Amino acid sequence: MHRTLGVCYYPEHWPEDRWETDAAQMVANGLSWVRIGEFAWSLMEPQEGVFDWAWLDRAVETLGKAGLKVIMGTPTATPPRWMIDKLPDMLPVDAEGRVRKFGSRRHYDFSHMGYREEARRIARLMAERYGNNPHIAAWQIDNEYDCHDTTLSYSDAARTGFQDWLAQRYQSTDALNRAWGNVFWSMQYDSFDQIDLPNLTVTEPNHPHVLAFRRYSSDQVVAFNRVQAEELRKHTDAPLIHNYMGRITTFDHWKVGADLDIASWDSYPIGFLSDRIEGTPKEKQFYLRQGHPDNQAFHHDLYRAVGRGRMWVMEQQPGPVNWAPYNPAPLPGMARLWAWEAFAHGAETVCYFRWRQAPFAQEQMHAALLRPDAEPAPALAEAAQVAKELAAMPDVGTAKADVALVFDYESAWAWDVQPQGADFDMFRLAFAAYRGLRRAGLNIDILPPDTRDLSQYKLVLAPGLMQISEALQSALSTYKGIALLGPRTDTKTDELSIPTPLGPHLPGVDVSVVVTESMPPADEIPLEGGGAFLHWFEHLEGTAPVRLKTAAGQPAIMGSDTLRYLAGWPNDKTFDGFIRELCEQAGITAHDMPKGLRLRETDTHRFVFNYGRNPRKWGDLTIPPAGVHWEAL
Repeated sequence: MHRTLGVCYYPEHWPEDRWETDAAQMVANGLSWVRIGEFAWSLMEPQEGVFDWAWLDRAVETLGKAGLKVIMGTPTATPPRWMIDKLPDMLPVDAEGRVRKFGSRRHYDFSHMGYREEARRIARLMAERYGNNPHIAAWQIDNEYDCHDTTLSYSDAARTGFQDWLAQRYQSTDALNRAWGNVFWSMQYDSFDQIDLPNLTVTEPNHPHVLAFRRYSSDQVVAFNRVQAEELRKHTDAPLIHNYMGRITTFDHWKVGADLDIASWDSYPIGFLSDRIEGTPKEKQFYLRQGHPDNQAFHHDLYRAVGRGRMWVMEQQPGPVNWAPYNPAPLPGMARLWAWEAFAHGAETVCYFRWRQAPFAQEQMHAALLRPDAEPAPALAEAAQVAKELAAMPDVGTAKADVALVFDYESAWAWDVQPQGADFDMFRLAFAAYRGLRRAGLNIDILPPDTRDLSQYKLVLAPGLMQISEALQSALSTYKGIALLGPRTDTKTDELSIPTPLGPHLPGVDVSVVVTESMPPADEIPLEGGGAFLHWFEHLEGTAPVRLKTAAGQPAIMGSDTLRYLAGWPNDKTFDGFIRELCEQAGITAHDMPKGLRLRETDTHRFVFNYGRNPRKWGDLTIPPAGVHWEAL
């Protein structure tokens, strides 16, 4: 796999006589790719049906002649003002019933069929004009689905679309009433057009009603993406990409990814630390200028899977961002470390956001590779250093992982709908398991919930799955390694009701969850021999062997040598102990990583990354803060 660097560029923000200078400077610093166009609809089509492609033609030609490969973005995340005049009901509506107005970005409703056709139209026109352009080597569709909480919209268009979706799914209101348990509280419907959106109810709406709306809303994202992909594929063989985000679970990325060639994501480690990752104040202070050492890695592994082996970072943080509660600058060296960690996890390309800091509008405080005055910012030298280092490294792929983690978006929706505990969150649970695996120095693959073959893995973790799919059930029934499922795995039907017989339904293992507890942060369930569960605990029954008990004598882990159920949410220290024991039983070499150090192996090299603020020892080596070390395997 050949690895390259790129940058996001906005030629429309700068005088045209600057473009050639910028392009030459990009190439001189080792950049190969440049992304353009994703926010420029108002310049492409300043009035409905009136087009100005000439500036974009010249930008593509200037960048391409300099030796850069262009990623062309479809501009559907920022429809122009005239579009709102044409389709005033295309604006999204929040859960309180308030229209979200024009004046920023992502001001559209995925359910609005009129706007979906406008998105198809502009994608078609761009594909017809640029599909065969030799300088355009990839396409990005839209930008950051669900940024600013835009998957869910409570609009008239969404209500009508949801009713039709329900009619197709259930065929009759009798079937829907039975599936949802609407006999409770006299919630039965006589026709699908009686069914409203699940917001503004007196108390919580029926859980399967909300889950159905989450499924419907995800399907609208898939459909919106698909219509553009269909138009582009008629005119280009270049790969199609979307730039996903960090810790977004509101739509099914596996399904969106099925229509694309590459999964990319936008990596902002320091912004995400304060904005999207739980942690103690002490931990967040320790990683303030580095980002959490496992957050980027988790998303690299997730999106590598969503892209069926192909992953990019479309936006990499180069300095302070503008959108987090606080926006410190990275430690010197972090822009280099983040890029190398992405490559070690299988990234083909890392693009920094952005080339030059904008002196105007909402993102003017967001750092770039150049300052607003066009002088180099600190990250430019680090990007150039990575480019030189890449030239000296072999083209390699990701190493085989012995460990896998199953991740499911529908389960995330289910537990959002019915958390049962104020701090229960599917991502948080899966990330806790992933962090434990990373602290053991392991390579990890993330798998979809319909995985059919586990044979290449010695250890599989599946926390928090609402259901075990038929495919995964089949894979588990013949699995020869060790699978640890739970907590809260396979304990509900696909309509969020409690099944009879009680779950989980593990092949060949008799264990059932009979009582469920959620616990406040100050409480925990001590385990026999040390360790504890926090947040969540399930009372288990069954004939399967008890492999671990709580201090009070209740089952904590039950199951066979190969298939086991975990009854609670281990704290970090307990997760570490479980993982070390599982690795020993499975024949996996685990490491006791010093704080801040992380490992990742490729086909040919082992990488060591120091996310710490101080030097760390690795064997006989001392890795400096923000340091990257690699050694041949």
